Amino acid sequence: MQLRDLKIIVTGAGSGMGAHFARQLHAAGARVAAGDLNVAALEGLPAGIARRRLDVSDEADAASFVDFAAAELGGLSGLVNNAGILRDGLLVKRDGRTGEIRKLSTEDWNAVIAVNLTGATFMVREVVARMLAGGHRPGVIVNLSSIARHGNRGQSSYVSAKAALAANTLTWAREFAPHGIRVGAVAPGMVETPMTQGMPDRAREALVERIPVGRIGVPEDIWQAVRFVLECDYFNGRTLDVDGGLSM
Repeated sequence: MQLRDLKIIVTGAGSGMGAHFARQLHAAGARVAAGDLNVAALEGLPAGIARRRLDVSDEADAASFVDFAAAELGGLSGLVNNAGILRDGLLVKRDGRTGEIRKLSTEDWNAVIAVNLTGATFMVREVVARMLAGGHRPGVIVNLSSIARHGNRGQSSYVSAKAALAANTLTWAREFAPHGIRVGAVAPGMVETPMTQGMPDRAREALVERIPVGRIGVPEDIWQAVRFVLECDYFNGRTLDVDGGLSM
């Protein structure tokens, strides 16, 4: 699809990669609806982008936002499923000082799954239902997975959500292909965003040493992959790793 033909939702669009995606889509002529929990952050987006608070983990809010976006844009033909959170921690650990056994909290587990997996699923379900009801096809969905889906220490919940999202990308591609709707995924490695910039310098330097291209990614790196999935009508059901070679 040509970007200028898209009527597209971007979730998690208040900052980081989501904000960059929304700006780039708008600049390319797409009609964009941006959602984020942080309403104030959405105000930094260019005029002409429809925007509203969105909690993807809330089923009713997800459905309401899709209705809003379809009304604002005159239909829907795309979704960039970007919203996500981190609540990192080892599943079980022993405190080195006290010897106390500590477990990952159920609250933290549920929060990550609710946004990164259940919320992403709500958005796909509501967007595709709207596409089918309105006859707006072809359509395209890009899910943001992660190279963490292969397994990463201290990220049980995040790994579970992103692995499931990659698996569902294939499932949904098979389900929606008869309706002219493609589904692909992009799996970033470490990217410069507000969510990652709080890393201790030591940990950051150690990570960069492991990346063959010698640097942490920036949102533009990931946007180029998202753009490919949106525009390439022959790409469907696969997850594209964009990590500077980290997972090789």
